[in-house]
Amino acid sequence: MMLITLETIPGKAFEILDMVKGSTIQSKHLGKDILSGLKTLVGGELTHYVEMVDEARALATKRMVLQAEKLGADAILGIRYATTSVMQGAAEVMVYGTAVKIK
Repeated sequence: MMLITLETIPGKAFEILDMVKGSTIQSKHLGKDILSGLKTLVGGELTHYVEMVDEARALATKRMVLQAEKLGADAILGIRYATTSVMQGAAEVMVYGTAVKIK
């Protein structure tokens, strides 16, 4: 499965199948959330949140790819990610794109 941020595949003809998406809401362990909160007092990277968002992005992408595979897609074009804070310590990650069949 090709995952492409472009709206087209240069030199390739394709059939548009449908929009596909994947999403998840992730949170971190309360203890890690408290430690990250303390980290904001001194500054620096909040590694627990970086890990959380990376895990969420991977899971959302996997769900989108599964949806595209069910449609018989060869690629997903125009991929975009969106992240929203749902509550303190929890974030939703959504990914979406256009599933296509290469001719």
